[in-house]
Amino acid sequence: MILLARHGETDDNIEPIRIQGRIDTPLNERGRAQAAELAERVASDGGIASLWSSQLSRARETAEIVGRRIGLDVQVDPRLAEGNRGRLEGRLWQEVARSEPNTYAAWRAAGEEFRFPEGESLLEQQRRVLAALTDIRAAGPGPALVVCHGGSIRVALCATDPRGLSAFHSWDIPNGVLIRL
Repeated sequence: MILLARHGETDDNIEPIRIQGRIDTPLNERGRAQAAELAERVASDGGIASLWSSQLSRARETAEIVGRRIGLDVQVDPRLAEGNRGRLEGRLWQEVARSEPNTYAAWRAAGEEFRFPEGESLLEQQRRVLAALTDIRAAGPGPALVVCHGGSIRVALCATDPRGLSAFHSWDIPNGVLIRL
């Protein structure tokens, strides 16, 4: 079994939301508190055999906080990273909606065909995330806790949904959430 957790809050996750993608945004104080709460939830459930994270500091720091609480070292896999949002990274979603309405509408429709301008497609992100999760399952006994990103969690969930990547926006993935895959 794999448990997926989204990293704690960053300043870019606060309204108005800034597109982070591969920008290495650190946790803020609330994000560290969310990571500590996640650590307590995981510790009370018990039995986590391995702990994984993307290389981005917001996920890695969340995983390290959890790891200290449950006594596990974090194993980093860059395939768990958030999608490459290309030239949209660092911009506010509301500004993209205003200045590039067609790009924003395509993003909201999602699907296999959607590609971030000068970035990664959702299908490419899904393939690399699923490959990482397959390798994590094969790496040893579970359950494994994977701390990653909202987009990475969504593409994994889409693999179990008959709508595929068109279901990308169907889930609310708040910071610090824990999901059984």
